[in-house]
Amino acid sequence: MYKRAIFHVLLKRIQEPRRFIQVLAGPRQVGKTTLARQLMEAVSLPVHFATADEPTLRDRSWLGQQWEIARLKMNEKNRKKGALLILDETQKLSDWSEIIKRHWDEDARSGLPLKVVLLGSSPLLVQRGLTESLAGRFEIIPVTHWSYAEMRDAFGWNLEQYILYGGYPGAAGLIDEHERWARYIIDSLIETTISRDILLLTRVDKPALLRRLFQLCCDYSGQVLSYQKMLGQLHDAGNTTTLAHYLDLLNGAGLISGLSKFFGKRVKQRSSSPKIQVLNTALISASSPLSFEAAQQDRDHWGRLVESAVGAHLVNSTRGRNIEVFYWLERNQEVDFVLRAGNDVAAIEVKSGRRRERFLGMEAFSRAFRVKRQLLVGENGIPVGEFLKTPVERWLS
Repeated sequence: MYKRAIFHVLLKRIQEPRRFIQVLAGPRQVGKTTLARQLMEAVSLPVHFATADEPTLRDRSWLGQQWEIARLKMNEKNRKKGALLILDETQKLSDWSEIIKRHWDEDARSGLPLKVVLLGSSPLLVQRGLTESLAGRFEIIPVTHWSYAEMRDAFGWNLEQYILYGGYPGAAGLIDEHERWARYIIDSLIETTISRDILLLTRVDKPALLRRLFQLCCDYSGQVLSYQKMLGQLHDAGNTTTLAHYLDLLNGAGLISGLSKFFGKRVKQRSSSPKIQVLNTALISASSPLSFEAAQQDRDHWGRLVESAVGAHLVNSTRGRNIEVFYWLERNQEVDFVLRAGNDVAAIEVKSGRRRERFLGMEAFSRAFRVKRQLLVGENGIPVGEFLKTPVERWLS
């Protein structure tokens, strides 16, 4: 059983008498449905599970029908205990949050203790619907890409396998056939996420530009790119606002994040050039022509994968928490990652094996800001595997 902490939190809440709307939001194929099925086996309540992950499902009545089925499971014998309704991919239905709000409020008036778990593979759209209609009625639990410890425990992976193949459990059984693994990542994860979780559900005026931006971000993960430079690389006459919006969509789908520069003052962070960060190193490796062995022998490429694995670990581990991840760059002096929780700041450098190592930035950053910890990850520092297994809050304690 993986994502154990989330499972135990949900199980405890289901066993409490009060009703709730609990939202599990995260990228495709990171274990949300598996978690839901494990819950169905563990609880003693009547359960109804339904999924809207079909492009043809757009009828408002469908969601109401599922709610009624769950209500019918609450007979006189278990009315006090309630029932559990699990709905998968509800954000793909039009006006889903308004419909859920109406049924939820009806149950409140009728005293029906229905407990609801919503699963969504497009966190951005889930969040938008919740804040628009269900404010004060829900709690979100982010379900992120699998960590090194989870992939190691589940599949026996070593560190090198995790760095190259990333944290998609559904693809783990294919890594002995690299080309087949790569096609699975591209067709079943990347293309499905872009076409069904972004383009089908969000207005995108330039879908080809969004796809090229995604590939550009995979090619430049770990580098700081201004939006103007992105436009030049993409050979597009668009504007920087469009690119920033598309990067937000890719972030909301759990693919790419654009880290802001650390200024110490929040007001300046939105104006900075983003540092591109893939959220799963499989996104880089799937489109690379290099085999597992060739990737390890290519010093620059492997170093970029190591740094991207560390960055993905930091961003995924801080989702839904009061910890922020930044980078810092000033006059060619750089700190790879900066963590901030309240007034506590940690600076992190990754010695990844790339030819151009930058460690003078740590000293300059520490002179400019109050730093609680200075961390070197890699050779002569914290081993990469140990860093990836350590809870991120440890570095701010």
